[in-house]
Amino acid sequence: MGLLTSLKSSISRATSSLFAGSEPKRIGIYGPPNAGKTTLANRIARDWTGDAVGPESHVPHETRRARRKENVEIKRNGKSVTIDVVDTPGVTTKVDYNEFLEHDIDKDDAVRRSREATEGVAEAMHWLREDVDGVIYVLDAVEDPFTQVNTMLIGIIESQNLPVLIFANKIDLEDANVQRIANAFPQHETVPLSALEGDNMDEVYDKIAEYFG
Repeated sequence: MGLLTSLKSSISRATSSLFAGSEPKRIGIYGPPNAGKTTLANRIARDWTGDAVGPESHVPHETRRARRKENVEIKRNGKSVTIDVVDTPGVTTKVDYNEFLEHDIDKDDAVRRSREATEGVAEAMHWLREDVDGVIYVLDAVEDPFTQVNTMLIGIIESQNLPVLIFANKIDLEDANVQRIANAFPQHETVPLSALEGDNMDEVYDKIAEYFG
């Protein structure tokens, strides 16, 4: 009886391991507010599923809850990788409701949005520590990447031993500086792109398949 129980247990573990390996990997899209994370998530989702992940906006903290698009199959060079794309709220050290007032949002709505955005930061950090298998880190190539938030998040990602790709977004803008981002985090590969215009998406998908496949 003990032998039979042991055999059943071994089969169960082997089966669980087999199916666990076939599960789509959860790839979190991280970065500061307004770096273009949702624009990239939508670009990936639309290119491979025809559907969007969530609304895009020039207003900061438009994404205040993590959104997930499951079973996105990316085919590259005769191979395919299936991932769940997790679009996370922009991470910042402080959310100020005055940011919303600058975009003609009334005070009550601005206060509500700032509270939801603060909760969203906490949710994003939970996903990073518990629920993602890899990270796409999106930075605005026009902005200075040397910030406390970026350094902290990259450090957490490295401490979790998660594979990470850094995407220098908005290369369609005149002041974009991809090399500045590459210099900021030389230990990781930096891929230039414009999620809005679709520039260099072939390399983006090649790298996603390479890193997360």
